[in-house]
Amino acid sequence: MRVAILGAGAGGASAAVELARKGHEVRLWNRSPSTIEGFATAHGIPHAGVLGDGFTPVDIITTQLTLAADGADVLLVCLPTLAHAALARSLIDANIVHVPTILNPGHTGGALEFSHVFRRHGLVPPPVVEFSTLTYVARVHSPKELVVTGRAKSVRVAAMPGGESALAAALALYDCARPVANVLVTSLTNINMVLHPPGAILAAAWMEATGGNFTFYVEGLTEGVARVMESLDAERRAVARGFGIHLPSLFDEMQAVGTIECNVDSGVGLVAAIRGGVANRTIKAPGGFTHRYFQEDLWYGLKPFLALAAIARVETRCAGSLMHLGELAAGPYAPAGQRTAIEMGIAGLDKDALLAFVTESVDT
Repeated sequence: MRVAILGAGAGGASAAVELARKGHEVRLWNRSPSTIEGFATAHGIPHAGVLGDGFTPVDIITTQLTLAADGADVLLVCLPTLAHAALARSLIDANIVHVPTILNPGHTGGALEFSHVFRRHGLVPPPVVEFSTLTYVARVHSPKELVVTGRAKSVRVAAMPGGESALAAALALYDCARPVANVLVTSLTNINMVLHPPGAILAAAWMEATGGNFTFYVEGLTEGVARVMESLDAERRAVARGFGIHLPSLFDEMQAVGTIECNVDSGVGLVAAIRGGVANRTIKAPGGFTHRYFQEDLWYGLKPFLALAAIARVETRCAGSLMHLGELAAGPYAPAGQRTAIEMGIAGLDKDALLAFVTESVDT
């Protein structure tokens, strides 16, 4: 399959390595030349970790969107979720409007927002699916070596109406993909929204004082932080039930993905289980409020979650409090945009109308 991977950060680079090693024709695109300079100079990606140690050549590494997408069977979007709308506009400007698209991941409301950009321009959206979480735990270290510490064992995938060809591509590329009913299921299975804001907000002083020089999932995860996580997770599952969706707990979902080890019993508690996960063990805390644990998981995680909660008519005091505190703490570092009901194209819908919107074909 000819795959255009859009986004050359750790997730996109990991996807390029895995899919190229599986025999797919891979093109890797990034808007910023500095992000891909090391890979482009090497004509591939040096890597270590669970995808193997070595070097994987990549057919095309480019900042030209049209070159990456030319003749592509599928677009695999591995960008931060706050870039989804801007990418959709760039695809429209480049007249790349029909290629099946996979958002890896969509986080909360990604497929809704991405598709809505096309509708705002009077276009039928391309076939779109979203994953519930990124399929990799990875970091890019200097000098441009990719280190992959985890690869998802199971990740949920759902299509927007009309997205059957994108779903078929996702299942062909990823054996860990598990189809679910609709994008409300994948959006409400965004466990980063539960994992990151409690620890990031409650450790904001420590983060500012040290520049994030502590391990987020070990030193930064205390019993108090875990209690807030569990409260937020209970609200996530309650909102899902409001739409008739029954989701597993944070513990069970992380164990299915592989960030909690498979042999760990839930009786050990959330703190011990997460601290013991090999994939996340060495990850450092945010160095500041511009980190994605704030930018992405607040304004593009909790914010759209609160919009879905309002439609489901479910009270979410913990999520609302974290959102408010995060806005206060981040202050001038808040992003220019945010994912609201308007941006997702679901403003004014009630619960039944939203369920119909994500399951029935829409032409415009």
